[in-house]
Amino acid sequence: MTGATYKDAGVDIDAGEALVEAIKDDAKSTTRSGVVSGLGGFGAMFDLKAAGYTDPILVSGTDGVGTKLKVAIAMQNHTTVGIDLVAMCVNDLVVQGAEPLFFLDYYATGKLNVAAGKEIIAGIAEGCRQAGCALIGGETAEMPGMYGGGDYDLAGFSVGAVEREGVLTGDKVNEGDVILGLASSGLHSNGFSLVRKVVSNAVIGGAPDTKLEAAVRDHIVDKARLAYVVDAPFAPGKSLGEALLVPTRIYVKSCLAAIKSGGVHALSHITGGGVLENIPRVLPENLAAEVDATSWDTLPVFSWLQKEGNIAATEMARTFNCGVGMAVVVDAAKAESLKAVFEAHGETVFTIGRVIPRPKGNAGVVLLNADKAWG
Repeated sequence: MTGATYKDAGVDIDAGEALVEAIKDDAKSTTRSGVVSGLGGFGAMFDLKAAGYTDPILVSGTDGVGTKLKVAIAMQNHTTVGIDLVAMCVNDLVVQGAEPLFFLDYYATGKLNVAAGKEIIAGIAEGCRQAGCALIGGETAEMPGMYGGGDYDLAGFSVGAVEREGVLTGDKVNEGDVILGLASSGLHSNGFSLVRKVVSNAVIGGAPDTKLEAAVRDHIVDKARLAYVVDAPFAPGKSLGEALLVPTRIYVKSCLAAIKSGGVHALSHITGGGVLENIPRVLPENLAAEVDATSWDTLPVFSWLQKEGNIAATEMARTFNCGVGMAVVVDAAKAESLKAVFEAHGETVFTIGRVIPRPKGNAGVVLLNADKAWG
C-alpha cells in the first residue's frame, strides 16, 4: 500500500509548474517602464519613479468576467475571456484619469488543463498589451471539489496611477456639457445570466428540431454547448457562441489621449447597471444626463436579445451597455475636437446627450426614446 499523494487528491503540482513555464513569454511581452521583477517571486514590485510619476495617486480595481465564462467553457474557447478580465478592470481605472500600470490574475479551476490555462493567460497578456500595463503576477489554484470538471473562474486586479492634479472626480462637470458615447464591441461582460436564459429558451426550449440537426450530426452531446453552436441570427458566418464571446473593448489609450488634450470632465464605464446607473456615478448631485437612446447605433446582438427575451426597454438600459461602452462628459466647446481625438485612436463616437439640471426625484439620467430604440 502506497502513501496518499496530493495528485491522488486531485491537485497536480507538476501541471501548475508547466503552466507557469508556458506563460512566461506571454507575461514578458507585457513588460513596461516601472516593472522591477518578473514572474516567480512571492510578490511583484513596481517602481513608480521609473514609470515617470512625481506626485502620483494610486488607483486600484478588481473584477471578474462573470457567467460569460459559462459560454467559453461550453464552447471550449478560452482565447478571449482573458481580454475581458483585463478590460473590466482597466476601464474602471481610466475613468479616474489613471494609467493602468500592472495587472495580476487569479485563475481557479477544479482540474488544471495546461492548454486551456495557457489560452486564458495569453488572452490576459493581450488585454494588458492593449491597455499598456504589465502582467507581473497572479495565482493559479487547482481546487477539486470546489469546481466541477472543466469549470473555472477568473478574477483580475489592476493598479494604476495618476498625477495628483489630474484625478477625475466629476467635480468639473457643468450644465451644458456634451456627453459622447464610445461604441462597445458587443455585450462586453455584463448581463450574461440573462443572456444565457434567453439563449436557452430561444435555441433549446423554443426552436424547431431542425435548427439543431447539424449539431446532432456532429455528435455534440453537451447540451450547454449545443445551445451555442447554432448559427448566430444576428452575426452571419459566426456561431451563436462565437458572437457572444466577442471580447470587451479596452478604452484606456484613447481615453488617456483625450484627457491629455483637455476638456474631459468625467468618464463613465458602462458596465453592470447600464446607462441608467453608471453615468450618475460621475455627476454632481444637482445635475443629470439627458441621453437620447436613438442617437447611437444599437448593435444587432441587443436587438436580438430584446426581441427573443421580450425584454422591456428600461430593463435593457439597466442591464446592458446597448452599444455604448464608455460615456465621456466633455466641455461643449471642445466636443468636436475631442471626438476627433477618439476617432484617431480607433473609436466609433456618438454624441448621445448633454448635462442638464437634475429634475426633482430623478436618479441622474433622463433617458429619451428608449422604447423607440429597444422596445
